[in-house]
Amino acid sequence: MQLQFRPFDLKLTHTWRIASGRDGANLYPVVFVELRDERGRSGLGEAAPSSRYGEDVGTVQSFLARVDAGRLSFDDIAGSMRYLESLAPGHYAAKTAVNIALVDGAARHVGQAVCDFLKLGFREGHHVTSFSIGIDRPDMIRRKTEEAAPYPVLKLKLGSADDERNLAALREAAPDKPVRVDANEAWKTKEEALRRIEWLHRDGRIQFVEQPMPATSDPRDLRWLKERSPLPLFGDESYHHASDLAACVDCFHGVNVKLVKAGGITGAYEALQAARRAGLQTMIGCMIESSVLITAAAHLAELADHLDIDGNLLISNDPYRGATAVNGVISFKTAPEKTGLRVRVRE
Repeated sequence: MQLQFRPFDLKLTHTWRIASGRDGANLYPVVFVELRDERGRSGLGEAAPSSRYGEDVGTVQSFLARVDAGRLSFDDIAGSMRYLESLAPGHYAAKTAVNIALVDGAARHVGQAVCDFLKLGFREGHHVTSFSIGIDRPDMIRRKTEEAAPYPVLKLKLGSADDERNLAALREAAPDKPVRVDANEAWKTKEEALRRIEWLHRDGRIQFVEQPMPATSDPRDLRWLKERSPLPLFGDESYHHASDLAACVDCFHGVNVKLVKAGGITGAYEALQAARRAGLQTMIGCMIESSVLITAAAHLAELADHLDIDGNLLISNDPYRGATAVNGVISFKTAPEKTGLRVRVRE
């Protein structure tokens, strides 16, 4: 097996800022991975590291440089992932890229799309993603909302001093659209979080709130908030893997599963299934990503109640083509490949 990787800077259409980031970003660095074995089989993957988890392009490339590609196999994905875990704990962005490439190659080898390889299938016309609007000035929130007119569901990032003005600006441009709110751990006490959620509830069209308090919060405070919240609460930074379920099941109504937190397609599959068995609602989310990671997530759509896989819609230089999101509806109808991830380099 050969492993090749290369960094790439995704260019954001608008400066991107969330509550946990001090400065806005115009570029989001990722790393693309390609695996190829002696039989000519190949697979493609992507790492989208986040500083929130102590990862960046440097840590991804450093980890990948340590990988003995001879220990990887399209025929033994589970064994390959155990080998990666033995190298070092964490580094889930890098492990995600390798895992996606392994699943891509394995599915291609048997002539199936990834969703069929996983025995999930994919219902065309059924899965709708939200469109995210980062923290900004109210006038820019209004402009971004107007630009997002084709998308039926919006996701607003909160956690700044302008929260109320920003929601008002969004409502000026989209008075009736359902909105999801992501606080990204911004509200530090349960009392503050409850006040903000009660304010949001008065809007009448907020679907749910993601990660209102830090993942390090006392579980007793999170349970207190869940018991009193008039809106459903979803854990994001609190839920990475299926092993986090016990800590989340009494604190949230649902969880946001991201491939880059879970270690790839197989880890996200396990995290989604575990949450569903426990009676939690499920959402599939993303970082700023190209169509490689976004399309990989789309193959798991049948396991989600909600989708927030719009990272590729927020950039201007996506180097790949895969699943589309015309008017917010995720589709493989025009995907350039029939098997594996169904992704190809953009001409």
